[in-house]
Amino acid sequence: MNDKLFSRYSRQIFMEEIGTEGQRKLNNTKVLVIGAGGLGSPVLQYLAAAGIGTIAVADFDTLELHNLNRQIIHVEKNIGKKKVESAEEFIHHFNPHIKFVPLDLCIDEQTADELLPQYDIVVDGSDNFATRYLVNDACVRHGKPLVYGSVFSFEGQIAVFNYQGSKQLRDLFPTQPDNAQTCDKFGVLGALTGIVGSLMAMQVLKISLQLPVQTNQLLLVDAMNFRFTTVDF
Repeated sequence: MNDKLFSRYSRQIFMEEIGTEGQRKLNNTKVLVIGAGGLGSPVLQYLAAAGIGTIAVADFDTLELHNLNRQIIHVEKNIGKKKVESAEEFIHHFNPHIKFVPLDLCIDEQTADELLPQYDIVVDGSDNFATRYLVNDACVRHGKPLVYGSVFSFEGQIAVFNYQGSKQLRDLFPTQPDNAQTCDKFGVLGALTGIVGSLMAMQVLKISLQLPVQTNQLLLVDAMNFRFTTVDF
């Protein structure tokens, strides 16, 4: 690590739990993020800031004006661009020392099976249960830890699945909940995606650093009442 990179990451290198060896672990970690939207944006930003060496993001959507209240890596001039292109532009300027892989595609079983073996950790920032189950099942098949998050209105959820023998998404939700909510229908306050996305990024970093990670627990975020609750499953 040269002096410039040491300086860039110095405030986390100074931490007893990280040090230069921990920074090397981060630099050697490859993360696949599903979705470059409300949750994907803070996840991508904080993983890049920490120096995760390779970050890929899979998303087939085009940036629209209504995305900008919460998708903080995107800017108005990029409306009409593919989100992965907009994300690549942001990451290039934010931290040019990491490898960023834009994947303009819709995840299906075949693409998941092709992609997952190339990465160490998977992050699910998707907005529907069909994709969540698909990504979860692929992580189980390939033995990859999955960091999950979801948001709507003032409420969020975070969990780590399939890590060191822990339970998976289908253990928590065997079938799609009847009351599953979406941002398209119920809306979401942008700051909530920042809270949940940052916590997701924290879990990714702890997995990379081989620090203790909470598993078999669902963290519920109630931003309206400023309440955080964990539920064992």
